[in-house]
Amino acid sequence: MNNSPRMYLWRPAFALWHRDVVRFLRQRNRIVSALLTPVVFWVLLGAGFTPSFRPPGGETISYLAYFFPGTLVLIMLFTAIFSTISIIEDRREGFLQGVLVAPVRPAAIVLGKFLGGTTLAAGQALIFCALAPFAGLSFSPGHLPALAASFLLVGFSMTGLGFLVAWPMDSTQGFHAIMNIVLMPLWMVSGALFPLPAGNSLIGWIGALNPVTYGVAAIRQSLGVPAVAGSPTLTVSLAVTFLFCVVTYLASTLLVARPRKSS
Repeated sequence: MNNSPRMYLWRPAFALWHRDVVRFLRQRNRIVSALLTPVVFWVLLGAGFTPSFRPPGGETISYLAYFFPGTLVLIMLFTAIFSTISIIEDRREGFLQGVLVAPVRPAAIVLGKFLGGTTLAAGQALIFCALAPFAGLSFSPGHLPALAASFLLVGFSMTGLGFLVAWPMDSTQGFHAIMNIVLMPLWMVSGALFPLPAGNSLIGWIGALNPVTYGVAAIRQSLGVPAVAGSPTLTVSLAVTFLFCVVTYLASTLLVARPRKSS
């Protein structure tokens, strides 16, 4: 009998990844919702705030360009919500119970779901990058490695947050409520919508402790968008986002391995 890590980790993970990607692509309403809603946010807010936007430090940048990386993270956030809500649906349909009783490691279940969400999030963010010229942004091929790393890490971490919320829940309504209460404020206080104030202000401290802040900063600098005063460097942003990916993955694995109390 083959007891290799490939048999019990990568094969089940690949099967779950493939299932999530195929199911998402068949549900076109989810694709449109996850991609179109942030586009509307970007267009409407960009058009409204551009005349009055004055970034700190005297940088010359339009609000459309400033908000563009935040919109990319919002796309990944919505995609993570749609991807991880399938956990609740799979539990209702009995599929998840079948996976849990199979000889599959908890790490494989988590890895498959994470990779599925990351693939969808990064793919949709990449599609949205076609609108970068309309924001006055142009990036060279030299930006692509950092941009790809940023997309993968941010997509992985957003999926991780969604997984941690979805796994203990039985109600899709409760899932959406918690996502709106927790994840949307994390996105809003990340420098995505407005530059975070420097110094010892409350919003500044919340932003500094917010892991989403570093994902937004990583994408912003990978796109070549001028960084506002006080923003973390690209190296720091990627390092913190990678650490957050590890934390969410390990926490999710422990959550799956723990016996779940039946309601």
